[in-house]
Amino acid sequence: MSFQHEALLYAGPEQFVAGTASFIREGVAAGEPTLVMVGADKIGWLSDELNGQADSVQFADMGQVGRNPARIIPAWREFAEANAAPGRKLRGIGEPIWAERSPSELVECQHHESLLNLAFAEAGDFRLVCPYDAAALPGAVVDEARRSHPLVQVDGAVQGSALYRGHDQAAHAFDEPLPNPPAMRYTLPFGADSLAAVRMFVAYHAALAQLPEQRKNDLVLALNEVATNSVAHGGGSGTLRVWRDLELLVLEVRDEGQIPEPLVGRKRPEPGQIGGLGLWLANQVCELVQVRSSAAGTVVRLHAATG
Repeated sequence: MSFQHEALLYAGPEQFVAGTASFIREGVAAGEPTLVMVGADKIGWLSDELNGQADSVQFADMGQVGRNPARIIPAWREFAEANAAPGRKLRGIGEPIWAERSPSELVECQHHESLLNLAFAEAGDFRLVCPYDAAALPGAVVDEARRSHPLVQVDGAVQGSALYRGHDQAAHAFDEPLPNPPAMRYTLPFGADSLAAVRMFVAYHAALAQLPEQRKNDLVLALNEVATNSVAHGGGSGTLRVWRDLELLVLEVRDEGQIPEPLVGRKRPEPGQIGGLGLWLANQVCELVQVRSSAAGTVVRLHAATG
């Protein structure tokens, strides 16, 4: 069996519980390890519904694990690796998209949903169900779910999605441009001899945004790694731009290089690994990291909450 990735379309709490609880019970009865990553309120609904019938099931709050969508695939990998065994089937429920997501978060969640098909293309015996509240989400979001999932479940019936864009298009958003930043921004060109200035520039703006000291230091380290990648692999130089977006501090690095790996920053580093840590570190520090790479160059945009 190959990786089964399906969108579960539901409307409201009752349909959510009905569709997911039955899926969980089937897995428990079959002895299949199951991880459920949904919001804290929905974990509560399922706990009430299952009433102790799913003690072996793992639950995780998607609001914490998936605040930054790029952290979700590593969590699924960790679950799959921890439970891997010949002939063993795995189950998962993951709901990264909800109505309160910001526009930027929503785009990255949709990108994540497509990348799952690439990340687990070789994974056999793993069925992952992604619930979508069709009553609360815009129709365009539901349509995108049909494009990013090979299978769609409605009213308990699972069928192939006629809109699915295909595994070869799993990285479709990787080369789509990001929205232009506001006119009010600060810019710093840099090269190999000015990385110290980059660190000072980031530290200054992080302090101005009143980030706690440890968080400021983490952000400086992450941005320094990204800028170092630009120097090493992006043509020897880049441009750093910084601006505020409501309660976010946004830092963007642009260079002339290309990143060939759409899953960059979503693979946990190997023990003792040296180099290639920039985007992984950025994803651990920031609430959102956006990466776009094409023949025109690479853009890495880090969003750090200031509240």
